[in-house]
Amino acid sequence: MSAPSAAAGRPSAPALGTLRRIILFVLLFALVSLAASGVGGLLGRLFTAAETIAFNDSSSLALWLALTLVGGPLGAVVFWASWRLLADPAERRATAWGIYVSAMYVTSLVTATSFGIGALASLAGGDTVFWKSSLAKALPWAGVWVWHRWILGHRSRGPEALATLPLVLGTVLGLVIGLGAGTNALAVLFEHALGADGELAAIGVPWWRPGLGLLVWATGGVLIWWWHWVREGARKLHTRLAGVGLVAIGVAGSALLALGGAGVLLYVLLRLGFDRTDPVPAIVEPVPEALAAALLGTLSWLYHARIARARPEPVPAAAQLAISGIALAAAASGNGIIINAALATGTTRLGGTDATTLLLAGLSSLAIGGPLWWFFWRPTRPAEPHGRRIYLVLVFGISAVVALVTLLVIGFRLFEYMLGDAGDAGLLERVRAPLGLLVATGLVAGYHFALWRHDRAAAPVPSARRTAPAIGEVLLVAGSNARELAAAIAAHTGGVVTVLPRADGGTTALEAVLPALEGLSAGRVLLLAGPGDRVEAIELEADTPH
Repeated sequence: MSAPSAAAGRPSAPALGTLRRIILFVLLFALVSLAASGVGGLLGRLFTAAETIAFNDSSSLALWLALTLVGGPLGAVVFWASWRLLADPAERRATAWGIYVSAMYVTSLVTATSFGIGALASLAGGDTVFWKSSLAKALPWAGVWVWHRWILGHRSRGPEALATLPLVLGTVLGLVIGLGAGTNALAVLFEHALGADGELAAIGVPWWRPGLGLLVWATGGVLIWWWHWVREGARKLHTRLAGVGLVAIGVAGSALLALGGAGVLLYVLLRLGFDRTDPVPAIVEPVPEALAAALLGTLSWLYHARIARARPEPVPAAAQLAISGIALAAAASGNGIIINAALATGTTRLGGTDATTLLLAGLSSLAIGGPLWWFFWRPTRPAEPHGRRIYLVLVFGISAVVALVTLLVIGFRLFEYMLGDAGDAGLLERVRAPLGLLVATGLVAGYHFALWRHDRAAAPVPSARRTAPAIGEVLLVAGSNARELAAAIAAHTGGVVTVLPRADGGTTALEAVLPALEGLSAGRVLLLAGPGDRVEAIELEADTPH
């Protein structure tokens, strides 16, 4: 009696294999990272020998030598052991192997990019001292990236699980770097065109020097994006992860950049026309960054939106709903700011300048988000089925969270006022900002909750589900619990069940029997239950004798 209990307490072979892979690949990841850091430190010492010859930094040298000469050989041994195991196809299909390759690929790419492009950007920006150490740190990590790129494409040992994850993440990384640095570089150019770079010129710094370093970053980001998107074929991927990356970063992220820049530009124009309380140079100060963001964000948005429209559902619908959500957030924020400005007219003491500035900010946000939301949401047209209910629930949930937070803030301000906290601000002045946000959030939540209820009421009522309505007779071959199984099968299918008892007895769980009847359409079925939980269903001809 003790043998079965001991066997039950022992971990199974798949569990042991999974644990072994996790330990092996975590150790390999750590050793490769330590070795790359050590080599980068030694190369940095070599590249900057002329500048650091006078310093006796023996402790850092000892650390780099230990990481390189200890971590490197140990990492090679662990990799050799892993490589031998990968000759087994089951090891190659293991998720742990795919996670390791993806994690090391992305880590090495991010590190090599940060140090390598940073070194070139520093050199282009006029830094002739620290770029060498950055380049030294980038070189070993670039080697690690090349190594794992080779592993990723290996025919017999490359990972099968998560094989496309590095391509998607590399595309996202390149796009984020390219758009961010490109926006800043273009902003420098616009600043010079608008004559806003006088301070740099006054201290003798050429206007193009900061922009050149940013241009290096933008070029590096575009190259990384091109390599993964075009060269590696990420644009042809139709996996769920590729769809999420396309919608979340390519479409939604670009739209956020474009709409943010457009909103700031409209706000500046409104202030120039209706609110000249600040000097004109101070009002137009954010124009270069906003113009660059609107331009590059729109170009990226249009490109990725065209790619998303060519994908099968639900990618086009998800992209449309993402833009609708962003526009809704902008419009709701604008409404909240407008309510805040209306309440401020009764509290502002100095001519209402604060209310005017708030009103213009709210109007610009509403003018950008409102029409865009109407265009993409299309409230007057029939509802799109893909993802609509998830979108409605998500919007309602976010609105509920925002409303809860604003209620807590209003309660805090109210009790603060009632307890006589120091300060001469009135109650309306204290609560007008969260109150405006609460009203706008309530309108959004109420509208989308009403839509959700309408869609739920209009949805067709599903008919009673029968797993196998075409089965008229089941020939059940089972063990000692055959009668119990027959009663459950008859109730489940509505057909006649004939029991043929097994000679070896034994029992079979009902949870293992009923799923075997899923999707069968024959009038008669032979169902073999046992031994154990083994179940096999065989469709028979209508005139099969028994």
